[in-house]
Amino acid sequence: MLRDALFLARLFALPVCLIAALSGCGPQAPVATTVRPAMVVQPLPSAQSMDSYPGEVRARLEPELAFRIPGKVSKRLVEEGERVKLNQPLAELDAQDVRLQQDAIRAQVAAAEANLQTVRSERDRYKTLMDRQMVSKSLYDNAENLYRAGDARLRQLKAELTVADNQTGYAVLRAPQEGVIARRLVEVGQVVAAGQTVFTLAADGEREVSISLPEQNYGRFKIGDPVSVELWTQREQRFPGRIRELSPAADPRSRTFAARIAFAGGKVPAELGQSARVYIQSEHAAPLSVPLSALTAENGATYVWRLQSDSTLKRTPVQVGAYGQESVPVLSGLQASDWVVAAGVHVLHEGEQVRPVDRSNRAVRLAAKE
Repeated sequence: MLRDALFLARLFALPVCLIAALSGCGPQAPVATTVRPAMVVQPLPSAQSMDSYPGEVRARLEPELAFRIPGKVSKRLVEEGERVKLNQPLAELDAQDVRLQQDAIRAQVAAAEANLQTVRSERDRYKTLMDRQMVSKSLYDNAENLYRAGDARLRQLKAELTVADNQTGYAVLRAPQEGVIARRLVEVGQVVAAGQTVFTLAADGEREVSISLPEQNYGRFKIGDPVSVELWTQREQRFPGRIRELSPAADPRSRTFAARIAFAGGKVPAELGQSARVYIQSEHAAPLSVPLSALTAENGATYVWRLQSDSTLKRTPVQVGAYGQESVPVLSGLQASDWVVAAGVHVLHEGEQVRPVDRSNRAVRLAAKE
């Protein structure tokens, strides 16, 4: 039995040996080297070196609309947030009193016209008699004065009638330009005074960001300072802007100073009421920052993978600051023109060649950036 087992083992081992011998005799195919893609970024100014202030997108022109006469609101024709056109009626007052006043003045105008016709006839008659030397000149002068007084009275009443007509028109509040009703401050049945704000209109045109600056930092800001604006719906992009307006007085409750930020150029997709954040350069020197995913550590040392001009990797030690939510400031070890790998750093090796791409999977030309 033992002899049979040894014979079978040798029989099965022979083909395996022949296959191994034949494979060793032929030429070996070269192993293809795969260059892996690597997403790279350049260091950016650290967000921790920028002072940020929350704000709201507002219209540059926000007129407060009010009636020019007092009265009781009888109709409210628009709602908050509604778009309006030029001269569109927004609200109406009960105009019964101004119409009665208008009718009274119109009746006085009619009486003054009849009186003027009478005194004109008297003046003309006395002039004829005076020319015939049948009446004295003093009587004619008296008739002339009555005519002049009647004419002046008629012109006065016509002016008052024009004012009454205007006040009747003032009972309807109209939009001075196209825009959106930002605020509504009255209800039907409410009695308002002349000049009391009824609506706030956000006029079409330029958009700005309204922010509040704290007391302790207000002194270092001035009109025209450059800023950058981040919109809530465009969080991956910052738009250039500048400080257009600074309030000279602090709000009595919040103790902050209101400021308006104008966009520097181009059309910005900013909508009314949209949340925004304004970034202003801090007083201290701005370090660079890289994404958290670009960092790795070994033996207590922190480093990044920096790309050289031939697309090979070099492990570069860096000194970092306090970690943020998405990025970390780099205090030393990098320059703004460097490119570093932003993802998958734990599987890379010193001197490894990669194919650099950006976040949109587009090839990065290192030579053009260095």
